[in-house]
Amino acid sequence: MKRRTFDTLMSAGGVVVTLVLVVVGTLAFVGYNFANSNVHQQLAEQKIFFPQKGSPALASPEIGPFLNRYAGQQLVTGAQAQAYADHFIAVHLSEVAGGQTYAQVSSQALANPNDAKLQGQVATLFKGETLRGLLLQAYAFWKIGQIALIGSIVAFALAVVMGLLTILGFWHLRRVAPEEEILVPHVSMARAAG
Repeated sequence: MKRRTFDTLMSAGGVVVTLVLVVVGTLAFVGYNFANSNVHQQLAEQKIFFPQKGSPALASPEIGPFLNRYAGQQLVTGAQAQAYADHFIAVHLSEVAGGQTYAQVSSQALANPNDAKLQGQVATLFKGETLRGLLLQAYAFWKIGQIALIGSIVAFALAVVMGLLTILGFWHLRRVAPEEEILVPHVSMARAAG
């Protein structure tokens, strides 16, 4: 095979790979932007605020170390949603019915429909676990967006590297003699010359 043909094929392939990486990077960035802005908008509409710094709500060792950095802020990011769900709501829910879940307390409440305390616990656990689940869904969606951002950066970086290699391939193509062969053993060429 002629060296020029090989270089042309490799350089053309490099153009295709570079374009594919740019498209992948662009799509990943659009995915990140969509996830990030959607999570921000949906959480902002809920108007959830972390307790103020120094608040007794942040005094618990199960809550404070995780939420003090967000004290007084509005909950608008996936990381904040995860912290609030796992270190504020979950802690308070564990105090409602001795650590039992909605499913456990609900079964007891169905067996004792006149027990007002159980009915109140069921309502509290249902609302709390629902909010916690929704916040963790927002966190998951946000995390997927963060992964898409990393993928976008990697794809763009690879596109730059591949683009440079492609340019070098075309540069090399112009320097190769038209009659030069590739993958031809040097011994056979020496015999052909002699």
